[in-house]
Amino acid sequence: MTTVYLVRHSDVENPRSVLYGHLDGFPLSEVGRRRAQALADRLSDSGISRIISSPLARAVETANIIAGRLPSPVEVETDPELREAEFSRYLQGVRYWMVPLLRPRWYLHKLRRGMVAGDEAITDLGGRILAVARRAVAQTPDRQIVLVSHADPLQAAWILLDGRPHNEAEMYRKAVDRAGLLKVLFDGDRALSWEYQPPPRPESVRTPS
Repeated sequence: MTTVYLVRHSDVENPRSVLYGHLDGFPLSEVGRRRAQALADRLSDSGISRIISSPLARAVETANIIAGRLPSPVEVETDPELREAEFSRYLQGVRYWMVPLLRPRWYLHKLRRGMVAGDEAITDLGGRILAVARRAVAQTPDRQIVLVSHADPLQAAWILLDGRPHNEAEMYRKAVDRAGLLKVLFDGDRALSWEYQPPPRPESVRTPS
């Protein structure tokens, strides 16, 4: 049996409240770092031996914080398949409230994902996360593995695990919050069980003795 922790990156420094998508220059905020540290404390005794991250800075920073709290060193790998949703490239750089005004393809995206160029259907979005998980399980079976990704890909993966309808309401009915995770137990390439674990409170960070 192999346990895979599907982790969403922690809180981002975003003073202008823009959709940051795939943009550079959006590291974790102070709250984000403290929440990631609290998550790392929670996972530190889990026997994690492999960490794979989205290449985006906020995810890599979260992954490195988790790695830094483990009792034995674990190198953070990156995999582009764990990246943010492709459609966010179209939305990025715009403040949230301006999206309906400046990004008209957003309406079709919300109607049904994958209808327009540069968008991904839920099957593809969540499927690439689960494909990385299954590949990691095949390469390092009977281990504890962390994958760090982003909200929409993880929520799409949750839909696929549950077998829920592929629509926008389901994308947000079960949300993976920042520094939250899905703990998935695999037997070979088959997911046997999964549960959501909400993010820890930032104030629960362990103080080094």
